Amino acid sequence: MAPKEGSDVEQEEPNSEPGQKVFSLEILKIIKEAQQQHGLRHGDYQRYRGYCSRRLRRLRKVLKVPQGDKRHYRRRDVTALMVTDDKFLQIPLTLAERAWSYAMQLRQESNTEPRKKFHLVSRLRKAGAFAEQLQNLIDSINCNARTKLEAKAYVAYIKGSILFELQDWVLAMENFQNAQVVYENLAKALPEHEQIIYKARVDELAPNLRYCAYNIGDTTAIDDLMQMRGKLSGDLLSNLDSLITQRQENQASTEEIKWRGKSCGIAPPKAAALLMADSRLTSTLEKASGNQAKIDILEAHLIDCKDAIAAVREELKNDLKNKDADKAPQHLISYLQYIRLSRTLERNLILVKIAEESEKAKSQDIVRLYEAALHNLVEMSQLQDDESYLQEHDAKTKSYRAFRCFYLAKSLANLHRWRDAMALYHRSLQHVKDAMEHKSLLPDSLKNDLIKLESLIEGAQCAAHAHSVLEEGQEEDIGVNKQVKSKKMLSERLHEYLEDPALLTKQPNICKIPPPMQSIPCKPLFFDLAFNMIEFPDLSDKLQDQDKKGEKGGLAGLVKGFWGWGNK
Repeated sequence: MAPKEGSDVEQEEPNSEPGQKVFSLEILKIIKEAQQQHGLRHGDYQRYRGYCSRRLRRLRKVLKVPQGDKRHYRRRDVTALMVTDDKFLQIPLTLAERAWSYAMQLRQESNTEPRKKFHLVSRLRKAGAFAEQLQNLIDSINCNARTKLEAKAYVAYIKGSILFELQDWVLAMENFQNAQVVYENLAKALPEHEQIIYKARVDELAPNLRYCAYNIGDTTAIDDLMQMRGKLSGDLLSNLDSLITQRQENQASTEEIKWRGKSCGIAPPKAAALLMADSRLTSTLEKASGNQAKIDILEAHLIDCKDAIAAVREELKNDLKNKDADKAPQHLISYLQYIRLSRTLERNLILVKIAEESEKAKSQDIVRLYEAALHNLVEMSQLQDDESYLQEHDAKTKSYRAFRCFYLAKSLANLHRWRDAMALYHRSLQHVKDAMEHKSLLPDSLKNDLIKLESLIEGAQCAAHAHSVLEEGQEEDIGVNKQVKSKKMLSERLHEYLEDPALLTKQPNICKIPPPMQSIPCKPLFFDLAFNMIEFPDLSDKLQDQDKKGEKGGLAGLVKGFWGWGNK
C-alpha cells in the first residue's frame, strides 16, 4: 500500500524485531545516477551495459559471492541467508539493468534489422525475472517501506515494458499505472530535493500510458501524444516518434488519394501516415496550451513532412525506370510540398503573434517574418496552374504584403522618416483594398485582421503627417548644424551667424592649431647681382708652387715603392 502524504517512508516495519538490522536500497536513485554517468545521457546503451557487467564483477568480488572458479561456472544467486549488507541487493538489480540495457540497444538496432525484435523480447523477459528475484529477496528480509515500494514500482515498470513490446495494451497499461501511482506517492512523501527523479519518472510513463490508451480505443489519446512531442527530448522522443509513425502506418488506408480533383495514386506507408497525422493536426493545435507549444508541434510535423517527401521521391526514381509510369506520384509530391509549405506558413504567423505580444520585439523582426511568409506563398503558387488556386494565393499574397508594408512603415517612423513612412502606409492601405476585392477567397480570420489593419493604418497616417509638419524645420536645422560641425570652422564662416552649441564645449571647432604652412616665392636676382660685384684675390703663385711639390713627391714615392727602400 502506498504511503500517505507527509509520512516517513524510512521508518522500520512495525513487525520487525527490536535490534534487527533494517536494509535499505534506493533503487531509482541508484539506477538514474548510473545511467546518467555511463552513457544514457547520450543514448549509448552499449556503454551502460558494459558498466553493469563491470559493476557486477566488482560486487561479487567484494561480497565474496563468486560463480564458480576460473575453469568452471556455477550459478550462484543471492539468497536471504546471504544478505548481511545493502550491497547484496544491488546484485539482482544490476543483473536486471544489464538485461534491460541490452534490450534497449536491440530496440535501436531493430529499426534496420527486424529479426532483433525477438532477441529484444527475450532480454526484457530476463530483466523481468531478475526484477522479480529482487522483489522476492526484499520481501523475505527486513527492509524499510521505501525499499519495498520502489521494488514494486520497478517490477511493474519492467513488466509493463515487456507487455508493451508484446502489444498487450491492457496489461501493459495496468502495470504502467501501478508504477506511476507508486512513484507519485513516493514523491509526495520524500523531501523536496529528492522528489525530482520520481517526478521525472512519472513524466516518462505518461507517453506510454497515452499510447496504450490510444491502442485500446481512446481516439483522443493521439492528440495528447502529438502535444507531448514538444515537451520530450532525447531517446524518449525518438521512441515516441517511432511508436506514432508505426501506428499511423498500420492504420493508413490503401485507398486512392485525391487533391484538388486530381488523383495522387496510392501513397506509400510514410506518406499515408503523414496525411493521416495532418488531418488531425488542426484539432491538436486547438488543444495546445500556448503559442510555443503550437510551434513545437508544427516543427515536429514539418520534420515528418520532409521524411515523407524523401520517401516518395525515392519511390518515384524507381518508377521512372518503367516507361509506363504515370504522373500520380509527381502530383503526390506536390501535395506533400503544399502541406509542408502551408504548415510552415502557419508556424511563421504564430511567430508573428508571439513577436506582436512581446514588448522587446522590433518592427524589423516582424517584417522579416512576413517576408518569409510571402516566400512560402510564392512557392505554393508554383505547385498548381489552376486558376482558382492562383487567385486564392494572389489574394493571400496581397494581404500579407499589406502587413509587411505596415510594419516597415512603423520601423521608418521610429527613425523619424515621416515622409517615407506615409508613402508606405498609403501602399499598405492600397494592398488592403486590393485583397478585400477577393474577400470570398480569404479565410475569416484573415479578413478580420485586414479590417483591423485598415483602421490602424488610418490612425498611423494621421500621426505621421502631424509629426512631419512639426519636425519639418527642426530637420533642416539639424542638417545644417551637422554640416557646419563636420566641415566648416568658425574662422572660415565669420560672415555667417549660426547658433552652434559645439562652440561652448571643451573642444570648440574654431581654427587649426598650428596653422597650415604656406609656400612663398624666392628672389634669385639678389644673389646674381652680388656675385658680379665680388673681387677675388690672385692666387696663381701659390698654385704653381703646389704643382712643383706634387710632381717631385710623386716621382720619389714611385721609386721608393718599386724597390722597397727609403721607408722605415
